[in-house]
Amino acid sequence: MTTLVRRLGTGDAVVIGLGAMVGAGVFAAFAPAAAAAGGWLLVGLALAAIVAFCNATSSAQLAMQYPASGGTYVYGRERLGPWWGFLAGWGFVVGKTASCAAMAITFATYVVPEPRWLQRVVAAAVVLLLTLVNLRGITRTARVARLLLAGSFAALLVVVVAIAASGQADVGRLALGVAPHGVYGVLQSAGLLFFAFAGYARIATLGEEVRDPERTIPRAVTWALALAVLTYFVVGAAVLAALGADALGAAEAPLNDAVSAVGAAWASPVVRAGAAIASLGALLGLLAGIGRTGLAMARERDLPHQLAAVHPVHHVPHRAQLLVAVVVVALVLTTDLRGVIGFSSFGVLVYYAVANASAWTQDKAHRRWPRAINVVGLLGCATLTVTLPLSAVLTGTLVLAVGLAGRAVRLARTPNAP
Repeated sequence: MTTLVRRLGTGDAVVIGLGAMVGAGVFAAFAPAAAAAGGWLLVGLALAAIVAFCNATSSAQLAMQYPASGGTYVYGRERLGPWWGFLAGWGFVVGKTASCAAMAITFATYVVPEPRWLQRVVAAAVVLLLTLVNLRGITRTARVARLLLAGSFAALLVVVVAIAASGQADVGRLALGVAPHGVYGVLQSAGLLFFAFAGYARIATLGEEVRDPERTIPRAVTWALALAVLTYFVVGAAVLAALGADALGAAEAPLNDAVSAVGAAWASPVVRAGAAIASLGALLGLLAGIGRTGLAMARERDLPHQLAAVHPVHHVPHRAQLLVAVVVVALVLTTDLRGVIGFSSFGVLVYYAVANASAWTQDKAHRRWPRAINVVGLLGCATLTVTLPLSAVLTGTLVLAVGLAGRAVRLARTPNAP
């Protein structure tokens, strides 16, 4: 059996997507973004939200026409050709695999401060545990994601209330002031913050597992993104008012530092627990999304065809899911990947650039939004990509080139391959 089963409703899809967005990014992404944009942090957040909206509508529109697992990998193949689909799929898989390792290490850092070797063991163990959850079926994934999301929101609510009730937050710190790195810095902050919005991709990659995908996917993407944007603006404004742009940019644990700065150190354990829970939620969604994209790529032999198997009982891409787990465990045991926000953003922005280009080619019968949105999304992705930190751009370009070269070698050896 090589097909998945449609079990998820709109609420389940919203939870999975929102759980991937309101993940560890909200506990970490504000610091590097503030270092780049200064007091213009919320402007960078608004730009990231606009690009995310364009990407989300393009993805939803495409998912209505192609309700299959794989997301933009499938859309790119169908609308632009196999090479473009591969570029999107490869960018998603490598970027999000690295993000999985980062989320696992973030979780372990919060629950086991020392020693480093124990952190790595805990990180590997949590990857295997959540892989087992995913292997039990997508409805199990949705149930666990709902619990983790509730914990994340509870912790964020404590942060905002603690700062607001302290009487020490200064709304004057929300003034724009002078951007330390000009327009480039504001755009770079938007690219870094985009990392936090990319979770709605998980909804599109579940295209074969939602009921009535033509209605469910657009509604789920819209609701998940709207709730994530609202959450990020409220939390971003609170920590900026508590710390100011300079202190926020230098913070290692921005939300924890924010509650401490306003005399609410009692909230610190809640913040640590929230960060750990959010890391689990993001990791759970990431593992599920990569497994589905891997399944789609394996069906077209852009990854080993053996990974196209679907479990006959639990109806999940079990081989692809297990391979992802093995790779992520190897990474967390050997490499420190807590600084992969820029690299992950690079891969995901390439992924959505292909999505916007694909949506632009759709005819009127399959179009729900004007083509102008696709153009804005494509230009936005391209702009944010090139303004990311140089190391992220160079590493991302190299990894994409390696993948494209590998596909070229495979096609040269098997000329009749798809």
